[in-house]
Parts: sequence; structure tokens; C-alpha cells
Amino acid sequence: MVEKVALIGSGNWGSAVAKIIGRNVTKFNHYDNEVKMWVFEEKVNGRNLTEIINTQHENVKYLPGIKLPENIVACPDLVETCSDATMLVFVVPHQFVTSICKQLKGKIHPDCKAISLIKGIDVNADGFRLITDMIQDSLGVRSCVLSGANIASEVAEEKFCETTIGYRNRADGELFRDIFHTPSFRVNIVEDVVGVELCGALKNIVAIGGGLVDGLKLGDNTKAAIIRIGLYEMRKFSKMFYKDVKDETFFESCGVADLITTCAGGRNRKVAEAHVTTGKSFDQLEKEMLNGQKLQGTSTAQDMYNILSKKNLCHEFPLMTTIYRICYENLPPLKIVEDI
Repeated sequence: MVEKVALIGSGNWGSAVAKIIGRNVTKFNHYDNEVKMWVFEEKVNGRNLTEIINTQHENVKYLPGIKLPENIVACPDLVETCSDATMLVFVVPHQFVTSICKQLKGKIHPDCKAISLIKGIDVNADGFRLITDMIQDSLGVRSCVLSGANIASEVAEEKFCETTIGYRNRADGELFRDIFHTPSFRVNIVEDVVGVELCGALKNIVAIGGGLVDGLKLGDNTKAAIIRIGLYEMRKFSKMFYKDVKDETFFESCGVADLITTCAGGRNRKVAEAHVTTGKSFDQLEKEMLNGQKLQGTSTAQDMYNILSKKNLCHEFPLMTTIYRICYENLPPLKIVEDI
């Protein structure tokens, strides 16, 4: 069977992985060479972004300066992008997953499988769901997850890094590894979707803490403490709600490595630092600094707080609780070291 890959999303990270996937599918006989990429249509300098990508082979808005392979075809229609695909790569902000799945329900290939590159969790009245579970339940497909120490611009520039794919079905994990693995983007696959996914979501909260420490100029020792406490709380939460999460997963790229890189670079750290130095709100800074991208750390902190407060667990997760209160309740940033 020839597999056909479609990308759902075309932001900074989506465009970076499009470069990898576009090249990789041409190296194997069992992949169709064309890769459609769903692009939320918008005007850039008076032209449609899809037209620019398809003629200049560059996402000039979200990943300028990086050439995309010519077999990446930008498409503004979601259903048209995905209808004949057997492998769906989800790489959009987690807030959009529900509406995307509603549009695709009943309109995808019967042999389709998916992978989520999304970092976040879905909180609802009953508790919370993982993004892979949302995709599986909505579309009736198996879903893997990819997460790691992967700042998009560095991946696009082919600077060496690692990533982790979590799978439930090993054959799916190996198929997705083939389209992502390169000498500079090393993929390891593990049988732990939940662990990989929770690491990817929760580390963004800790990165807000790392940025607050930078803004307060508290130094490297303090940041190391925030990273350690953050990793401890990430593991504690994961094991509390999912008994099968593996300890080894926290030592993969999706765990400790992603936590370190996100606390050293990345948008959550940068905006949190600016919150301290400018006094502006996170919402305002998101609009000013992120060129239309979403700040995942604050929304995930809010999601986590909703889960923890409902279950009367805030006292067991002091770092995540304090970060939420700094983001949403005007708690002074210095409380990051006083209240934990």
C-alpha cells in the first residue's frame, strides 16, 4: 500500500516539519510524493498565503527564509487536503482540534492513521482529555504523538536535535518515524503515547516559570531549581492520572530535554520574561511579540489549575499553581520562589 501524507497546519512548527516530510517521502517507494498542507488562508502583502507558498516555496509569514520542497502543496480547503490521505499530521494550536475533527468526520480514508505534534490538553466539564484521544475518538483512527526538544527555527535550519514519537501500534510508530527521521532530526519511538503527550503539554507551564526567573534576574541556580521542581510535578501529575506512564519517558527528548530547551528558549520563556520587565499582561504581549502565534503555557496553566482545583490538589502542585496565579490573578512574579 502506498501511504499518502497530509499536514494539518502551516505555522512556524508546521512549516518546519513540512520541510522534513516533503524530503523524506521521496526517499521511500511506499509514500506518495505529493504532500498537501492545509493553510488557514490569509493575505500577506495583498496576496494569498497559499499562492505565495506554492509559487515561492516558502512560508514568508511563519517561517521566512526557509525553502520548502516543491512537493509540499499548500491548500486552503481542509477536507480537500485530507480526503485521500492515509497519514494525517496534526500541527495546530490545541484550541482548534475539536472544530477540525468535526469538519473531517466521515470524510477521511478508511485506512487513515494520525500523529499529533500538538502540545496541550483539552479540559472539559468531566475533567480532561489528551489530544490524541480527541483525534482517535472523533475520527475513529489510531493516533501517535511526537514531542521533543524541538524549537522550530533550529529544526528548520537543520541543527542537530532529537525527538520522541509515542505509539500504541508499533507499525504506525515506524511509519511515522520514516517521514520524520533525518541525520539532524533523530527520532526515537516509545510505546507510551500518554507519557510523551503529557510531557509536551506540561513543560510549557514550567517554561513560563523559567521566563519569570530570567525577568527577575534570579540566576542559573534558581532556574535549575524551577526546572527540577517542574519535572517532578510533571511526573507526579502523569503518574497520578495514568498509572501506565513509564518513568523512562521522562528521560527521552520529550521529557527532560524538551523541558530544558523550553526554559532556555522558546516563546513561553520569552513572553514570561517580558511580563516581568514590562509589567504588561500576557495577552497583550502575545499580540505584540508572537506574530499571530499562540502562547501555549498560559492556557495550559489555566487548564491544569481547573483540573487541580476541582480535585483539591493545588497544594500538591505548588509550582504549577503559583505560575497560574501569576498569569491570571496578578500574583507578583517574585512569588515564583516564595510560594513553592
